[in-house]
Amino acid sequence: MSGEILNSVKQQSDSQSRQIESLRSRIDGLQTILEGLTEKSQNNKIELSKMLSAQETLQMSEQERLKLMEESVRANEQNILKLKTLMDELSVMIDTLNSNYVTKDDYNRLVNDVNDFKVLVGKELKNIGRKATSTAGSSDPYANMNSRTLAKLAFENYNKLYFSKAIPQYEELIRRKHKPAYAHYMIGEMWHYRKKYDKAISYYKASAALYDKASYMPTLLLHTAESMEKTGDYENAKAFYQAVVLKYPDSKEAKSAQQRLDNP
Repeated sequence: MSGEILNSVKQQSDSQSRQIESLRSRIDGLQTILEGLTEKSQNNKIELSKMLSAQETLQMSEQERLKLMEESVRANEQNILKLKTLMDELSVMIDTLNSNYVTKDDYNRLVNDVNDFKVLVGKELKNIGRKATSTAGSSDPYANMNSRTLAKLAFENYNKLYFSKAIPQYEELIRRKHKPAYAHYMIGEMWHYRKKYDKAISYYKASAALYDKASYMPTLLLHTAESMEKTGDYENAKAFYQAVVLKYPDSKEAKSAQQRLDNP
């Protein structure tokens, strides 16, 4: 890709160089013409004065002689003005090209910058490869542990309130798709315990979406309602409290939910 960019820049540079040289040649030619016309205009004035000899002066009225001189001078002045206008336009074109012109030095610097960048990226990729190789055996502490054993370890850490260990373990079980609904629920419980209610709600919702007939659903709904209440979402909290009461009327969670509804 960088080779295509450099080739495009080089072609643009070469094209601009040719355009500028062509315009400069045209301006030089026009400058020569302009100087010739200016000189011709001056010579015309001199020749006209010479041509008006005494005899011609006698045969031509003063008014006619002045008119002839004015027409000749006016014609030359108009030609000179047109050439000046054209030269100004060409100068503007050259200024525009120069502002976008990529010099040979600029092109070479660009080539060097791209090459340096390639070398830098190559080194970084090699470093990343070496790090990945050197840490392959230690990056996944659960690589040699089956999911059932990991689930048992995660639950033990949960019961011991070792949440910093249990959360990543349940995350790994989610990645492995080993009872993901339950793993989401357990992580939600830990964030609820830590009073990180926004995080708890997100995990509770994910768990309910995966499996809404689990035995822990009354607790999940109750704690979701409590988390919503803690975040100031009273309207949805009330709806979840009501859901617990209606769906699980004989549960202890329903009694707690009813108390929250009776004492908002």
